Amino acid sequence: MEFGLIITIFLIGFAGSYVSGMLGIGGSIIKYPMLLYIPPLVGFTAFTSHEVSGISAVQVFFATIGGVWAYRKGGYLNKSLILYMGVSILIGSFIGGYGSRFMPESGINLVYGVLALIATIMMFIPKKGLDDQALEEIDFNRPLASSLALIVGVGAGIVGAAGAFLLVPIMLVVLKIPTRMTIASSLAITLISSIGATIGKVTTGQVEYFPAAIMVVASLLAAPLGAIAGKKINTRVLQTILAVLILGTTIKVWMDFF
Repeated sequence: MEFGLIITIFLIGFAGSYVSGMLGIGGSIIKYPMLLYIPPLVGFTAFTSHEVSGISAVQVFFATIGGVWAYRKGGYLNKSLILYMGVSILIGSFIGGYGSRFMPESGINLVYGVLALIATIMMFIPKKGLDDQALEEIDFNRPLASSLALIVGVGAGIVGAAGAFLLVPIMLVVLKIPTRMTIASSLAITLISSIGATIGKVTTGQVEYFPAAIMVVASLLAAPLGAIAGKKINTRVLQTILAVLILGTTIKVWMDFF
């Protein structure tokens, strides 16, 4: 592999993982399109959608480990929420990750585009009074949380994305979880989800191991730094950054269909 391509992959992994730790997402909402489009733009051979989804699945696992470690103190990790949504999304992501081998590349991109569009719509729904709740008093609808996590898991497993970019809007808008608890808990849920997606991709031979290793190194360095930054930034600013990020990616993915 060319040195320039190694540096390109590392920078993509670092940028995506920093945002991952800061916003409570696995980072694939950024890294999937970056890995797909940037290498050919700078003169290198393009990765296929299957290769990108495989690399993303492995990278997300390590990025979320770094983020959860940074959020381990402060009461932001809701263990009940993590358990209910984590188990459901793990089952769904394994199904999606394994089943993706039977899908054409256009199908993988379509699933990614639909998930991103739904997440975009949800992020622009007003979320008044969300962060006025005491963290120790938070409650949620457990059957609803489990059902939605299972659905997200299947779709996210297909694209190797772990699904946090859709989990975060669901937790904010549907389950009414405060922003910082959403960010921390979503990283832990995404960590669980990425296990299923990664196993599905590895067992079906969809992972390019050297590019994935480069992304892993970048993730372990950048995700904790992003989490530290996320603790200091105003929650409305965090929500706005995530909404704009998802919107931009959605526009780019859907433009490629037309």
